[in-house]
Amino acid sequence: MGKPMPCAIVIGCAPAVIFTGPQKLPIDQDELGVAGGLIGEPIRIVKCKTIDLEVPADAEIVIEGLIDPVLLEPEGPFGESHGHVALEDFNMSMQVTAITRKRKPVLVSIVSQVTPSESSVLKRVAYEPLFLNHLKKVLNVKGLRRVVMHEPLTNIRKVIFLEFDRSAPQSEVWRGLQGAATLQAQCGKIVIAVSDDIDSRNADAVFWSLAYRANMIDDVHVTPYRSGGHGPKSGSKSAEGTLLIDATLKAPMPPLALPAEPYMVRARQIWEDLQLPRLTPQPPWHGYSLGDWTDRWTQFADDAVNGDWRKTGENTLARRKGGMKPETPTRDIEKD
Repeated sequence: MGKPMPCAIVIGCAPAVIFTGPQKLPIDQDELGVAGGLIGEPIRIVKCKTIDLEVPADAEIVIEGLIDPVLLEPEGPFGESHGHVALEDFNMSMQVTAITRKRKPVLVSIVSQVTPSESSVLKRVAYEPLFLNHLKKVLNVKGLRRVVMHEPLTNIRKVIFLEFDRSAPQSEVWRGLQGAATLQAQCGKIVIAVSDDIDSRNADAVFWSLAYRANMIDDVHVTPYRSGGHGPKSGSKSAEGTLLIDATLKAPMPPLALPAEPYMVRARQIWEDLQLPRLTPQPPWHGYSLGDWTDRWTQFADDAVNGDWRKTGENTLARRKGGMKPETPTRDIEKD
């Protein structure tokens, strides 16, 4: 048990090898085999000089050594991808036995501290398809369109957004929420489902959906005894919980209160023709229907665009009624 373990640190190798390094592959999955599959040919490997391990032959630098599993030494503090500094911990140390390199090596590194960082980008492009495949192909969740793992500050693990087709049954929404929260112990502390008109890469749009589409009595579920996972070690060490929220569209709602797409497209064209500063619109950047609308209201809008606003006034004047409180919906009174 106390025997030193061989270890090799590889610095600067093929992008496919770098990409597979931080992925959570099955324990019996050969990472170099996956990397070879990505580039379409085997990864060239070579045996280390002083230890019985094989490493990519085209690496810039390889540091060989032995890890002591018994005697630990302090490590840190250093920045971590969860956005906090990892404080000093006792960890295993490595005794270097050899360093090999190219004649003119390039020291390659990545930033892995407050996200988004290079390490979280590497993980995200693999984690999102992994979760989507698990939910759609393994659990057969119906109506799921997209999985988005929120990256800035939260580091993709803690917060996951699921986009569902508006026709998806509520039972499927909840199967997706539970599946995303349980696939990996370190992922899915907060999982939120939204409808596919919400751009879940835009946290403001998700908050909009939370504010107006989630009933916090019926659409929220908290389960206990979740692992704390990747995060700062300060404070309480008790188990955490999982927060699941169904913020999907459950009934028709009024349209988004912005001009319809043709008008916004035209406005953008005018802006660009005038050579004004470049625009970077984020969804939702134009109005669209959410099901609660009538032909009469469309006519009101068309009349306003055409300058015939007087028609709307004549219509509403003819429909005056008494005996009710202000802000009574017209559909509650007018049944035609």
